[in-house]
Amino acid sequence: MTTKITIEDMTVFCKKKGFVYSSAEIYGGLSGFWDFGPLGVELKNNIKAEWWKFFVQNREDVVGVDGSIITNPKVWEASGHVDSFTDIYVKCVKCQKPNKIDKNELGKIKCECGGKYTNQGDFNLMFKTQVGPGKGITSYLRPETAQLIFTNFKLVAENARMKLPFGIAQIGKAFRNEISPREFLFRSREFEQMELQYFIDPDKVDDCPFYNKIKNNKINILTSRERSITIEEMLENKIFKNKWHAYWLYNSYQWFLSLGIDKNNLRLREHKKDELSHYANAAVDIEYNFPTGWKEIFGSHDRGQFDLTQHEKTSKKELKTYDETTNKKILPLVIESSFGVERAMLAFLFDAYNDDKKRGNILLKLHNKLAPVKIGVFSLVNKLNKETKQVYDILKEKVPCQYDVSGSVGRRYARADEIGIPFCITFDFDSLKDKSVTIRNRDDTKQVRIKIAELKNTLKALLNSEIKFEKAGKKI
Repeated sequence: MTTKITIEDMTVFCKKKGFVYSSAEIYGGLSGFWDFGPLGVELKNNIKAEWWKFFVQNREDVVGVDGSIITNPKVWEASGHVDSFTDIYVKCVKCQKPNKIDKNELGKIKCECGGKYTNQGDFNLMFKTQVGPGKGITSYLRPETAQLIFTNFKLVAENARMKLPFGIAQIGKAFRNEISPREFLFRSREFEQMELQYFIDPDKVDDCPFYNKIKNNKINILTSRERSITIEEMLENKIFKNKWHAYWLYNSYQWFLSLGIDKNNLRLREHKKDELSHYANAAVDIEYNFPTGWKEIFGSHDRGQFDLTQHEKTSKKELKTYDETTNKKILPLVIESSFGVERAMLAFLFDAYNDDKKRGNILLKLHNKLAPVKIGVFSLVNKLNKETKQVYDILKEKVPCQYDVSGSVGRRYARADEIGIPFCITFDFDSLKDKSVTIRNRDDTKQVRIKIAELKNTLKALLNSEIKFEKAGKKI
């Protein structure tokens, strides 16, 4: 059972264990910017790798790109970001603290100190930068990764010989000059996105071959109230405008579940008409139950033909794709699946965090695929360090390992638990005779004995959940 801790507790834990640091902390840091330590960078890379495998490499209908962070500023004029990418900037009359609020909150909510907010006007969230010498060209750090997918749409379709429907995915940095960065990694000024834009013939929005397999699955959703309904019922209630949108939302929901998130901590939330982005016909978020309440960790948008139409108009270049079967040119509509890497990371960390009173230490039950370090390798006593290091050297080329000889074995187990290492290997005096080692399972502390010669294959099977731990070796 997940232990509820505060966002401040998680911030301290992540710093202490080497997941996340305040950027340039020795100079006082800078609000909204974070650096990732030895464990944090591994966790982030694992999240991105699993996303890419799930949404790109395991599919025939999705390919990837990697667009530039700074691009021609006309991209952001065409997309509407120059004119519309704003928040309402407010300031408390009592404590003078700045904040942002939604339009429907004006005059209704107060600052946490109890003071009233005064409207300071709209504030554009894009970071400006100068390109070239002198005054140069004014451009922007990209506020999202999606637009580079749209500007490259026709090239990708031609180069990869993709036929509708198909998707283009991208993982990369985005920047937003948040008025009030807060809640640790949740609202930052620099972050990473994992985005998939799926392109569909507007005349075939319901020709989704995967839909019938998922339509009867129920998910908790907040509309006028929270309830559990099927995907089919959501479509009937026009929460989604088409079957493809419903499919990609469900697929994204399943990705979180596949990596260990408790479904009781997830729900969907439909966007009301007055909160839809300027490009969206419909939007549904996946929210996680953080200590501060339900917050978005994924956004799914029916973008229609807005983006490609805008880029056609502004660039004066045709972005339609030719359909040989119907002998016509098509400007597809787009279903967007947008994940925040850091928000996903936060959700995985909170879901895995357990204060195990029986053990007397923190237990971080990260999914095997996400764990920054997969295997801990220990010697029972220092006299056996040489032989233990040989086992470590055998394994380190195949899987991320940690070689730890400091302190008692019990203390080393505790340290391994706290950073989420799924399995620990101990080399003892019997290992010299039987050429075997003990493997300890993080989640239940059970142990089995296995031959060193069989370690590689057994650990691979355990990490991929191909065998149960009890079947991995001789029970101790």
